[in-house]
Amino acid sequence: MNSLVRLAALLLATCTLHAAQADPAFRVGAGKRVITPVEAMWMAGYASRTAPSDGKIHDLHAKALVIEDAAGLQGVILTTDLIGIPKNIAVATATLIHDTYQIPRERVMITASHTHCGPVMRDNLYGMYALDPEQVNRIEAYTGAMPQMLLDAVTAAMDNLEPATLTWGIGNAGFAVNRREYTPGGVTNGENPIGPVDHDVPVLAARRADGSLKAVLFGYACHNTTLSFQQFCGDYAGFAQYGLEEAFPGATALFATGCGADANPLPRRTLELAQQYGAQLGKAVESVLGGTMAPLNGPLKASFEEIPLELSAPPTREQIEEQLKSEDVYIQRRAKTLLKTLDTRGALDTTYPYPVQIWQFGDALQMTVLGGEVVVDYALLLKHRLGREKQFVIAYANDVCAYIPSLRVLREGGYEGDTSMIYYGFYGPWAPTIQDAILGSALKQTEALKE
Repeated sequence: MNSLVRLAALLLATCTLHAAQADPAFRVGAGKRVITPVEAMWMAGYASRTAPSDGKIHDLHAKALVIEDAAGLQGVILTTDLIGIPKNIAVATATLIHDTYQIPRERVMITASHTHCGPVMRDNLYGMYALDPEQVNRIEAYTGAMPQMLLDAVTAAMDNLEPATLTWGIGNAGFAVNRREYTPGGVTNGENPIGPVDHDVPVLAARRADGSLKAVLFGYACHNTTLSFQQFCGDYAGFAQYGLEEAFPGATALFATGCGADANPLPRRTLELAQQYGAQLGKAVESVLGGTMAPLNGPLKASFEEIPLELSAPPTREQIEEQLKSEDVYIQRRAKTLLKTLDTRGALDTTYPYPVQIWQFGDALQMTVLGGEVVVDYALLLKHRLGREKQFVIAYANDVCAYIPSLRVLREGGYEGDTSMIYYGFYGPWAPTIQDAILGSALKQTEALKE
């Protein structure tokens, strides 16, 4: 489509929407804050890195979308160009927002794009990196400042609340490929062209009373791992956001990662590919914005629950001490941490408090929000049970604590089902109850909000 045809299509869509949006049902605000570290910092996501960052391709951002329904009830969606938000930072941020704006925890959603070209965050894959004292101090300072930086983005959004309509639609982008490759030696991180994926591009659009685009929240279920160099960058999700904000001046583009823990952008490892995937994702969003979208009328309902996810049976002290002899430095580091826990607390935790959050916009849209690195099976199961046309499934939210395998992936093993737990500091894999526990919480909350 040439530029003139594309412009005409967008203008027609805007005029059509404007005619249908005489009475906005919400007030919406959008804000953002640059969170690019000002100093060289160790970068998150890859154990193979041997040096801190060296400059940037573009700035990293925290962005906030504030939605207020007709009853005056507000919700906050925070997106970040980060590997993940650990629980303690999510709790501190939600507390700040509550203290400042009296918004309860269930109405605060804190997400991460999972870019592997952002800074290391304290308590998130911390055992993966060989950090010197200077880098530890920089990470501590940066992580400690994060709640205030996120609040700054929320404040910026609160400052421009205005009447707006919300609409919803689903596009498609095809670059995510299942990475769980089956080999005679087991499951490896490679390429599985027939493995399950989720190519949906969910799009939530906020338009001002005059029909112009104020904000667009969109998602995709794929790792942000196109790049692995030493420069800060939002990867494909960053390029998609920058491209959309250029295409729609005055609008804020926000990205939330879906259940893409077992999907990679393939091929990868060049800046050109990251830009190409970002453009492809942006075009998918634009296609939805230029078409017919479903209107949302509220009310905005929300719930939040932490459930005790069970782990497998814990090892004995003797078994952990044996791990100290491993040739794998990551197993050694985990063993030292586990022994320290045994010494100070006397036992290892056998459950973990896992966050499950639900937002509903009337009966037209549900946002199902899960913590951790969630594999695709969860999104597919939720869409099957609750209706694809009404589901915006978000992962990497509220606490990126570990990989979250389905029962299938847990049984198959491999990185997502087993060995990734080493880097997250857990003593072993999850128990087989994990899938039923998470889906059970999501379905229970779904029904409770309908009452």
